[in-house]
Amino acid sequence: MDFKQFDAVIDARTPAEFALDHVPGAISAPVLYDAERAEVGTLYKQVSQFDARKLGAALIAKNVAGHIETKFKGKDSSWRPLVYCWRGGKRSGAMAHLLREIGWPAETLPGGYKAYRKWVVDQLSVLPFKLNFFVIHGPTGSGKSRFLHALAAAGAQVLDLEALAEHRGSVLGDLPGRPQPTQKWFESQLLDRLASFTGVVFVEGESKKIGNLQVPEALMERMRASPCVVLDTGLETRVSLLMEEYRHFLEDRAHLGAQLDCLVTLHGREKIAAWKAIADGRELVARLLAEHYDPAYRRSSAHNFARLGEARRVRIDAPDAEAFLRAARALLGQAVPA
Repeated sequence: MDFKQFDAVIDARTPAEFALDHVPGAISAPVLYDAERAEVGTLYKQVSQFDARKLGAALIAKNVAGHIETKFKGKDSSWRPLVYCWRGGKRSGAMAHLLREIGWPAETLPGGYKAYRKWVVDQLSVLPFKLNFFVIHGPTGSGKSRFLHALAAAGAQVLDLEALAEHRGSVLGDLPGRPQPTQKWFESQLLDRLASFTGVVFVEGESKKIGNLQVPEALMERMRASPCVVLDTGLETRVSLLMEEYRHFLEDRAHLGAQLDCLVTLHGREKIAAWKAIADGRELVARLLAEHYDPAYRRSSAHNFARLGEARRVRIDAPDAEAFLRAARALLGQAVPA
């Protein structure tokens, strides 16, 4: 689906439908709001189809008029929008008809969101195999996400899965005040990013799940067969980085304790209690690295990434941004195979 041929993509579904997933960059312009759609549906089932259609038409006319006066104000006659709803039928058709009556060459998306969603799933099963990935590895706290940011700043193509997932990918990976997106919206954004790449793409070595979200199988398969880069980051630097990233947990011990309780089945209640009793933040982080994160990394990484043994190694010698940028430029200065 080539959405770039249009000046705007308009989502005519309800705000609730839009929040679950939508075409990246689409404008939310509901022809029926959530409560209105429920009211029309109830009338359709309990009273008559005629009364429901009459009410629906009045609401649609009112809502589209509001969008024309606000969101579409100032658009000239050459403005070319694409409108979609759930199946590409009544809601998008009604809006597109009114826009065409004004003089705008509006079109509807055949099959609507349902067809778009199928296209996303299909593309995510094939597109990863058309790209060349370099997978960034290193134990927790080695600065993999920061290194990706530095690579991007140095001009490389970067796929930041944790940023798309709004999660750092570990038991303490929740980001304060930032709930994870839905699985469908995660996949829409992921496809949008993948479609923008050509050639070599740098990505962090992730597990199949990032928080509550699932990484598509084809992308995992491609990543696991790709060449790797391992960050060599000293323990003190790792602790400093995690002290900054986990500051919200260290300042809210009740929340931290609740997250640590998730590890009881792995480590037992006695060890979890011992961790909770450590008052000093740096000592706690160092213990978590030594007793939980590092053993877990050693168990999973070599097993899941076939080319990890031949990985290039990059030294991170300090926790500051300049150190990561130096390391990124050094890596990019080497020959990177396609």
